[in-house]
Amino acid sequence: MQNVAFARWDPLRDLIALQEQIGHLVGTDAPGWTPPVDLFETATDYILSAELPGLAREQIDIHAEENRIVIRGERGASCHIPCEQYHRVERGHGRFSRAFVLPDAIDVAHVAAELQDGVLTVTMPKLTASSRRVSIT
Repeated sequence: MQNVAFARWDPLRDLIALQEQIGHLVGTDAPGWTPPVDLFETATDYILSAELPGLAREQIDIHAEENRIVIRGERGASCHIPCEQYHRVERGHGRFSRAFVLPDAIDVAHVAAELQDGVLTVTMPKLTASSRRVSIT
């Protein structure tokens, strides 16, 4: 009869290992935290609103493409006091990256962003469909 070794199942260990594997697949932009975002549209614009408390304008990078918007940034640890043990850490820190594909093309030249009271608002005008009369030769 063979001896069988049993190991206690630790779901937290498995989740941490899965998170690390996903981080390796995603690459260097793997998020350290994920800021909450609202993305909605009006008749003329797509509007993205992200909560980024504690970040300055210089810490945020916005890249707009034809029908895609990417927001990246980094927030350092807010507590620089040396301590022996944290009892609770709920505020995210580190790098973040959020990318969104929009249903329609946007006018990249007129994308505008505003940061006020820790809320980033990005307004992306929809690209209006242009039409013209085609002459037959």
